[in-house]
Amino acid sequence: MQTYSIALIPGDGIGVDVIDAAWEILNSVAETSGFALKGTEFPWSCAFYKETGRMMPEDGIETLRGFDAILLGAVGWPKEVPDAVSLHGLLLPIRKAFVQYANIRPHRLLPGVQGPLKAEAFDILCIRENTEGEYSGAGGRVHQGMDNEVAVETSIFTRAGVERIIRFGFEQAKARRGKLASVTKSNAQKYSMVFWDEITQKLAREYPEVEVTSYHVDALAARMVMAPESLDVIVASNLFGDILTDLGAAIQGGLGFAASANINPDRAAPSMFEPVHGSAPDIAGKGIANPMATIWSGAMMLEHLGETQAARRIMEALAITTGKGIGTTPGKDTTATITSAVKNALTTL
Repeated sequence: MQTYSIALIPGDGIGVDVIDAAWEILNSVAETSGFALKGTEFPWSCAFYKETGRMMPEDGIETLRGFDAILLGAVGWPKEVPDAVSLHGLLLPIRKAFVQYANIRPHRLLPGVQGPLKAEAFDILCIRENTEGEYSGAGGRVHQGMDNEVAVETSIFTRAGVERIIRFGFEQAKARRGKLASVTKSNAQKYSMVFWDEITQKLAREYPEVEVTSYHVDALAARMVMAPESLDVIVASNLFGDILTDLGAAIQGGLGFAASANINPDRAAPSMFEPVHGSAPDIAGKGIANPMATIWSGAMMLEHLGETQAARRIMEALAITTGKGIGTTPGKDTTATITSAVKNALTTL
């Protein structure tokens, strides 16, 4: 029997609750699907930072390298640790060290979930460049605290980095409905974004079966609100993808349904799967966090590992649960109630 080794990083706040819930569902589906999951939990978090001065140990990356995948809950406790410290101390190093250059976020309404739009059916897959661009971390500050202080943040776009993420987007569109929306702001950013557009046009010649349209990011944001059903696959830079996927979460019913995968497409290192709702300090410890985004992320993990049937069963169980009105309204159902409902739905499949 195949056993997959999974690194579990619950992190901060509600991350602990949602990881526990997702892990219960993942093990439940594994038991009836002919494979096993072996989890190893790591306490890396803002609390760990306060104790040690680091978000993870110096050998954290090498420790994670031997796992088949990483399942992460949430990281951040801004009242005690600045977000820039927590982000650059844990998430970004993992994404960059393991070349998880494709951030994948699905946006669609589950049955019974009421989104804010008139559109009742849309299925958008956002592909965000995940290791360079606007989040490269290149820059600095001089004359700090003085009237003439200067802060410089330099975006880094490499041909290899841009080409591989756009090609990944084309491949996803080819496997879905054959439509790709490439997002830039080339009317204002005449170097990096024109560069992105040029590479998109070059690669388009290799994918004649894919209809590709280049959008400015503001126009694409409006289209996600006004006509989300017209979109299939979206590919965007690190910053634009980050913003658009939060908009995608909003139109699919909220952050409680926002799953994501940080993929190393070459499978040369482990990929990482996480909900994108954050640690939610305001509801931490109340037992009302919606675990569906984490469970959905877990399904994406199983699909990446090749357990497609098990992943499909989890998604069907989520649909059955929301179809009964469970987990569809923030704060109405407890984390335990939602988890139990999803687990019970699995037994019917």
